[in-house]
Amino acid sequence: MKTTLLILVGLLLCMGANATVSPKKDEQVERKIKELIAQMTLEEKLGQMSQFDPGQLGGAESAKQAIRDGKVGSILNLVGASRVNELQKVAVEESRLGIPLIIGRDVIHGYRTIMPIPLGMAASWNAELAEQAMGVAAAEAASEGIHWTFAPMIDVSRDPRWGRIAESCGEDTYLTSVMAKAMVKGFQGEDLTDSRTIAACAKHFVGYGAAEGGRDYNTTLIPEVQLRNDYLPPFKAAVDAGVATFMSAFNDLNGVPASGNEFTLKQILRQEWGYEGMVVSDWASIAEMIPHGYAANQKEAAEKALNAGVDMEMASNCYVENAQALLDEGKIEMATIDSYVANILRLKFSLGLFDQPYTDESLAAKTILSERHLEIAKEAASESFVLLQNKNELLPLSKSISSIAVIGPLADSPHDQMGTWVFDGNKENSVTPLTALKEKLGAAKINFAKGLEISRTKSTEGFAEAVEAAKKSDVVVLFLGEESILSGEAHSLANLNLQGSQTQLLEAVQATGKPVVMVVMAGRQLTIERELKLADAVLYAWHPGTMGGPALADMLFGEAVPSGKLPVTFPKTVGQIPIYYNHKNTGRPADYQQWTDINKIPAEATQHSLGNTSHYLDAGFEPLFPFGYGLSYSSFDYSNLELSSNTMGVDGAIDVSVTLKNTGKYEAAEVVQLYIRDRFGSVTRPVRQLKGYKKVTLKPGESQQVSINLKANELAFFNGKDYVIEAGDFDVWMGTNAQEGLHAEFSIDK
Repeated sequence: MKTTLLILVGLLLCMGANATVSPKKDEQVERKIKELIAQMTLEEKLGQMSQFDPGQLGGAESAKQAIRDGKVGSILNLVGASRVNELQKVAVEESRLGIPLIIGRDVIHGYRTIMPIPLGMAASWNAELAEQAMGVAAAEAASEGIHWTFAPMIDVSRDPRWGRIAESCGEDTYLTSVMAKAMVKGFQGEDLTDSRTIAACAKHFVGYGAAEGGRDYNTTLIPEVQLRNDYLPPFKAAVDAGVATFMSAFNDLNGVPASGNEFTLKQILRQEWGYEGMVVSDWASIAEMIPHGYAANQKEAAEKALNAGVDMEMASNCYVENAQALLDEGKIEMATIDSYVANILRLKFSLGLFDQPYTDESLAAKTILSERHLEIAKEAASESFVLLQNKNELLPLSKSISSIAVIGPLADSPHDQMGTWVFDGNKENSVTPLTALKEKLGAAKINFAKGLEISRTKSTEGFAEAVEAAKKSDVVVLFLGEESILSGEAHSLANLNLQGSQTQLLEAVQATGKPVVMVVMAGRQLTIERELKLADAVLYAWHPGTMGGPALADMLFGEAVPSGKLPVTFPKTVGQIPIYYNHKNTGRPADYQQWTDINKIPAEATQHSLGNTSHYLDAGFEPLFPFGYGLSYSSFDYSNLELSSNTMGVDGAIDVSVTLKNTGKYEAAEVVQLYIRDRFGSVTRPVRQLKGYKKVTLKPGESQQVSINLKANELAFFNGKDYVIEAGDFDVWMGTNAQEGLHAEFSIDK
């Protein structure tokens, strides 16, 4: 039992106390900002604090006049260097103070070269690759005049019914934090004045990923202990990475909408973390405090958002229409407005817009869809794929195969393979699996049949052609899943089964007796327990982006080897949700000795005969696939788990190492994962927590000692009062997923 509580003074969210905040303050810039603010009218200040879509500004001339009058500080969804330069010229050369516009755009996982959806990128467990991918997105967007993206979305997401889980990095706080830093660095580079970089935006602050029932925009109820331990750390990681902007969320958090939440925006973000960047509201989220029931009207909504710390209002007009009255009534202070304008101007200075407001209109042609960008997109897609099943080592296929049936609604769907939140990608640039397989094997070897027009098609009239294609082929590769429109914002689902008649198509093809490879393209984890029994091999490809086809063709034929690992837990059925690996143990944890299958319960059984543990009678207590799971064409052996010490102090660290050997036939990469359990705490702790990982590539027969440094401060947590490291005993595992691994023990000294 723990008797000593050891508090780390100044520890904030276990992420390190010394944040590198961007934009950085510079004396000369601060002097210019003060001079500008001193010259500004209230209308011009509010203009800087307002962001509009071009359509909200009326026609071209009315938009120019609004900019000329200083009523617009930022525009979103304006694309094209020439169009941006046209309006920027008005702002810089025709407005009274010559303050440049900042142009924002949802550049989520690519601009024209589309990368895998963020959930797929997280499945790569490759932060360096994620950084490169977002660097590609930034360079292409910047070449078209965009200065600012509303990404990364780093909401921890544990409910796959929520459509925006596709835009997340999954269920785990640690992995999301690692990816958050990588994506921020990818977008922003080393210098925001670089013409290939754009400002990033950490969203949605905070708790949006915990929307009740997985219904978008819904209420979130998160106790402070869970908020600080699970949902806030990725945002702190973004601050430490120097993220330029934050976005307040749509949801209400414990009864207070995020865009009017002083606790999160003022106390945590500004005071505790020392964040000095800019905060923008999500689209009309300030005005939406009215239907939330938190503000009676737009005036009250403006008051609450301004006092909470939202610098810029996106899309709605609460600030513009009500600030003067709020000032007159003493409900807000001019100093508050001035500080918000300063944050916005500081961002514009950090982007170099005052020195170089215009975009070189020749950049796009040299940047977009470049050969290097397409290579990175292909590599990102390849590393995102997760091999879930491979009976009798069906994969990889042999190139000497005489014929292959390519079947399914997603085999040749260039639009859908790009995934959700793609505003600027063109399907004409997507290379589909069908196209790539024809190029690899020759068209004569491919027997193609869609079977279903789209993933939601219920008609079976295309089955006969699909069955015929299967019968005359050596193997079937069946592309199932969901269209891109079925995930993303406002696309929540109550059921996660394959839509339409996809399962029936799989049954019809499987009945031919030909081996079946099922490739799933989806924006979330689907409930595919039934389908696993019908397929010989299952490759989960998420929505892989522009180069998904070539990456899949290489993977199917062994020119690439699967290395992806699940960033989410796969449920057997929707009724298990929420199901995630780092849950609490409960007072009555389930195990197979005490779980009784519903079908084995005798008639008239007495209540106590069922085993009083935390489980479902019909679905048990384990997932379909655990977090961190993923197979390879090769095989790996873990041995010799060693700790550099079995004890450490509160300011110490230990090295945890294991010998990893490639025991298979292919050169392959394995993600070695380190998990811990704090056995006893002043508040209950999860059964396992990811605290480190390394992706290691080994040749057949090669061994390597893999070591991960585990610091005591990484074991700190919020206990309801303080961030603490508590003395006591810990379990540690190193292995291939959250359910397996070699085990050892260590302790933190009192």
